[in-house]
Amino acid sequence: MVERSDRMWSTGEGNGKTLQYSCLENPMNSMKRQNDRILKEECPRLLGAQYATGDQWRNNSRKNEGIEPKQKQYPVVDVTGDRSKVQCCEEQYCIGTWNVRSMNQGKLEVVKQEMARVNVDILGISELKWTGMGEFNSDDHYIYYCGQESLRRNGVAIMVNKRVQNAVLGCNLKNDRMISVRFQGKPLNITVIQAYAPTSNAEEAEVERFYEDLQDLLELTPKKDVLFIIGDWNAKVGSQETPGVTGKFGLGVWNESGQRLIEFCQENALVIANTLFQQHKRRLYTWTSPDGQHRNQIDYILCSQRWRSSIQSAKTRPGADYSSDHELLITKFRLKLKKVGKTTRPFRYDLNQIPYDYTVEVRNRFKGLDLIDRVPDEVWMEVHDIVQETGIQTIPMGKKCEKANWLSGEALQIAVKRREAKSKGEKERYKHLNAEFQRIARRDEKVFLSDQCKEIEEKNRMGKTRDLFKKIRDTKGTFHAKKGLIKDRNGMDLTESEIK
Repeated sequence: MVERSDRMWSTGEGNGKTLQYSCLENPMNSMKRQNDRILKEECPRLLGAQYATGDQWRNNSRKNEGIEPKQKQYPVVDVTGDRSKVQCCEEQYCIGTWNVRSMNQGKLEVVKQEMARVNVDILGISELKWTGMGEFNSDDHYIYYCGQESLRRNGVAIMVNKRVQNAVLGCNLKNDRMISVRFQGKPLNITVIQAYAPTSNAEEAEVERFYEDLQDLLELTPKKDVLFIIGDWNAKVGSQETPGVTGKFGLGVWNESGQRLIEFCQENALVIANTLFQQHKRRLYTWTSPDGQHRNQIDYILCSQRWRSSIQSAKTRPGADYSSDHELLITKFRLKLKKVGKTTRPFRYDLNQIPYDYTVEVRNRFKGLDLIDRVPDEVWMEVHDIVQETGIQTIPMGKKCEKANWLSGEALQIAVKRREAKSKGEKERYKHLNAEFQRIARRDEKVFLSDQCKEIEEKNRMGKTRDLFKKIRDTKGTFHAKKGLIKDRNGMDLTESEIK
């Protein structure tokens, strides 16, 4: 359909105003005369006009034979029904999901390294096996996670890089099997849900409880949002095409868990993205059995059917390595995420390095204060300004406390070699390098803890009690991540719609 031109073809158009005609002429004759004139004129938008799919048609007139066709652009899908609002979007983002089979603090660096190498903006994690729930910052990445209170089982997380971090509106830490993060997009917001379904050996009640919880989470998601549900579904949908849900490029034969997943997609108007694109089999399977004899497709990326055309590709990245039996599954899509400005952090002083100049400057400025017949609030504000201004000028800024990374450079280099061996199919070399990585990682952890103990003993010897207990807390590893949840008077979590 051709986009409507801004040119006013007749005097009857008025941007919402009442149609006006001359009182000297019959209105029907006037409309007929205007329509005849329009049909005789050449349409000014014929050249380079676009369909809603982004494809262009060519004008076969000779005067345009030397014109190079414009490069194909992919439009943001219009869900309002107004074709004039279809816009071409040049921004491409990458979203992925990965079952890592546990991830401790040291191995978090390996995941961040792979995430940066593959250029993944949003990564969902299954089988995290962390306890508790919350969110925290790690270098250029931000992690939202949810696990069980005490047992290191299941667990899910969503990691975002600095490119999309400022577009995050909020998160919903549902339980140890699902979590959602909402992003501010343009023209509509985007919600990403990471899920980890029970295995095929689980009881039917557990599977139904999982889908009920997932449906509850969907009910809290605004209907207009662009929805992605990613994760390890422990299900096979097969290569048989299901209209509106799966394509004909799946892998294997469906099972009962796969049929349950298809029914869930049909109920919620979802499409499975990694069955829509023809790929080599090594780009389709997401799980390999321990003996290497069986490979299945059990991880999926689900997307709203109305936003299906925004997906550019969906495939696995076998070269990404984390010593897991699952492959990294990614999809690339074209949508706009709103760039929200960064929040200013409060100025933090290094209280261990207060110079003598600060004391002298504050004393001199206090001597000049006029305290006679002054209101206490005015005196307080002046004292506050003196301390604040003098501190900023003389006291150095405190350094950001970064989490210790006890993995050495040697371990990270072996991780790179292990990934190369995996991509080349060298199984024996891969097995050897994996054992070497585990050995060096355990050695690095012991060295790190030994150094921390020596530092604690030194602070105790010097009598620095405050630094001593702070170091003990950091070494102990009792990590309390902040929670992005707002509760009502009854202690129930509030959704964004309820807050508004």
